[in-house]
Formats: sequence, C-alpha cells, structure tokens
Amino acid sequence: MPVYDYSQIESWIGLAFWPFLRIGACLMVAPLFGASYVPPRVRIVLAGAMTLVALPLIPRVDGLTLLSADGVITTVQQMVIGVAMGFALQLMFDALNLGGQLLANGMGLGLAFNIDPLRGVETPALGQLYVVLGTLTFIALDGHIALIETLVASFRGLPVGPTGFSPQALQSLADWGDQMFMGAVRIALPGMTALLVINLAFGVTSRAAPSLNLFAVGLPVTLVFGLVVIWLGLPSMQSGWLELLNSALQFLRALGGVG
Repeated sequence: MPVYDYSQIESWIGLAFWPFLRIGACLMVAPLFGASYVPPRVRIVLAGAMTLVALPLIPRVDGLTLLSADGVITTVQQMVIGVAMGFALQLMFDALNLGGQLLANGMGLGLAFNIDPLRGVETPALGQLYVVLGTLTFIALDGHIALIETLVASFRGLPVGPTGFSPQALQSLADWGDQMFMGAVRIALPGMTALLVINLAFGVTSRAAPSLNLFAVGLPVTLVFGLVVIWLGLPSMQSGWLELLNSALQFLRALGGVG
C-alpha cells in the first residue's frame, strides 16, 4: 500500500488550488459571470469545473507548498491576476452604461432609472438598454468562451508562482481605465452630435419666436428626436462595441502573456 507524506499531499492540493483561485477570482468580477443574479455557489461550482477541465493544460509547479511564504504570496498573486483580468473586461461594459447615460442626459431621460441586473443598482434606462444589447452580442459572438480560453492560456504566460504582474503590466492595467471613458464617448458621440444640432435649432427658434414656450415644446420634441437618433444609431453603436470588445480581448491576452 503506497504511503504519502504531508508534503506530497500539500503539493497535489496546490496544483488545483491556485488555478482555482485565479479562475474563481476572474469569474467573481467578470461580466455575465459576476452578475448579481448568479449565485456565488454557482460561480464556485463553475470555477471548480473549469479548473478540472483545464488542469491537464496548466504547467505543473514543483517545489511550492501552500503554507510556505512563497505559497501565501502565490495565493495573493493568483487572486490579483484573476480579478485584474475580469475587471479589465468589465470596464468595457461600464463604457456601454456610461455612453447610454451621456445620451440620456442630452435627450431628457436623465432621470429615467432602472435596476441593473448585473450589479443590482440603479442605472439610466438607456444605459441599461445598451448593456443588455452588448451582453447579447457578447454571448452571440462567444465572448464568454474567448474569456475562458484567454484565462486558461494565461497560465502559460503567467505561470503559477510568487511572481505576478510586471511593473509594466500594472502600469498598462492602470492606463486601461481610460478606455472606459473613450469607449463611452465613441458609442455616444453620433447621438450626442445629432442632439447638439437639435438643441442649436431650438436656440435659433427661441431667438426667432421669443414667445414660444420651449420648456413645454422642447422636451417632447427632443425626446422624440432622441429616440429616432438612438434607433438610427444602433448599427454604429454595435460596430463601436465590437471594436471595444476586440481591443479588450487583445489587452487580456497581452496582460496574461498570451502570444
């Protein structure tokens, strides 16, 4: 009967524990997986199943134990890597929400709020519409599968160990926050331009007919034109979202050291 000592058992547990931490941390904050309507138990089970499937593809780590100093540092590093990768992709979905809020403020829907099912907080209804459309596009294009593939491939570029992100990777992750605001402007810019022309037209009308009550006429007209602009601008919003999604996946590959 084979006899196994404590160090062997500890090393075997670590082979699955550290990849489970990275995958689970990513799923906790990643879009779609980290939504408030997904129970934490489901995320844990899903992370465990993904770890078992990906375990043969993950390089083995020798000479590293759970309760050593390097093991504790490795535990923290795997959680940081997983959270960073999920958060970087989540920023692109926040860009959709922010772009919808910019349009809503320009067309008189700034006070129309709805409950965001992803976060469980109040968000502008128009931003929520963009988030739902972006999520459906993300699923239709197998974006969730691309996220899982990139996450598993990151174990080759960033193998399990006490060394995590390089200073250059941390700097690029900090700079990536700009993409949320740039993406929001890219999505909302066509509609904002059209609404600006409408507001300028109302300004000219107010000078030509000072007796016209623009507060009574302007809001319905702006709202109707705004809805038409949103309807006509859906193709441009879709193309802008695809560019953001492609750039996010490329950034995740670069962040995870995937060639």
